[in-house]
Amino acid sequence: MELTGEQLELAETQLKKYLPRSQQVYGYLVLRNRVRSDPVKILVDRWPNFSVIVCKPQYEQKGDRFKDTLVFANDEGLLEEFVRKSSVFDWTRFLCIGISSQHVEIFKAVASEKDVPYRKMAVCHMMILEDVTNLPCTDSSGISLSSLDESHVSLVNQTWKFADSEGSARMIRNMIVNFPSCCVLDAEGQPVSWILTYATCAMGMLYTLPEHRGKGYAKVLVSSMAKRLYTHGYPVYCFIEEENAISYKLFKNLGFTEDPSYRATWFGFSDLSAEG
Repeated sequence: MELTGEQLELAETQLKKYLPRSQQVYGYLVLRNRVRSDPVKILVDRWPNFSVIVCKPQYEQKGDRFKDTLVFANDEGLLEEFVRKSSVFDWTRFLCIGISSQHVEIFKAVASEKDVPYRKMAVCHMMILEDVTNLPCTDSSGISLSSLDESHVSLVNQTWKFADSEGSARMIRNMIVNFPSCCVLDAEGQPVSWILTYATCAMGMLYTLPEHRGKGYAKVLVSSMAKRLYTHGYPVYCFIEEENAISYKLFKNLGFTEDPSYRATWFGFSDLSAEG
């Protein structure tokens, strides 16, 4: 069934019981319940005592492959039944599904039965800052901080490793317009380093132009964004790809911690070119 109104607020509260494993879907609902953004359906296996919850984006345009379907489950058996029998997942089109690594085999098995090809797109550490007072002091003197605006969409899109021509630009525009962002401006008022917030409330797309690296901008941006998110009552966390040792060290040094038993995983199902 699809949740609406007060049900969404109650679901957000219920997901707190399963943190940090529910962090991604919980963060999605935190923003969904407070900020206008792209349309999405929140679906559960039953109500009010759900065991499976899915955040399903509405695909509106060709190329909307950057809209992730997010899944949290506290019961493997019920998740498998839900994935096999429900009509929530449209296996005839490209799906990017964000799940805990412990649930990957369920989705791979169902996809194989349906002759749907798949590939692993990312496996990430989930880094959480429990208390912003643990942030070390960072010197931001002489640094001009601001927020990104729509005029910066192209710049961010050009530097994001997963970007394509249109789909990623739409996603980035949505992030900049609706969610918190922070950037360092140069003397001409142009961004040279930035960090955004995904629809899951996770900090991401941290990037500094090569010629401006080594100045401590990343530490300042992460600290500033963490404090801003905390002030709004949002969870403070991020995903770091397993192979990204530099970013992992940066966030760890800033006081972020992880549950080593948990990995966030993104899988692409169906032909990756199916959505143009």
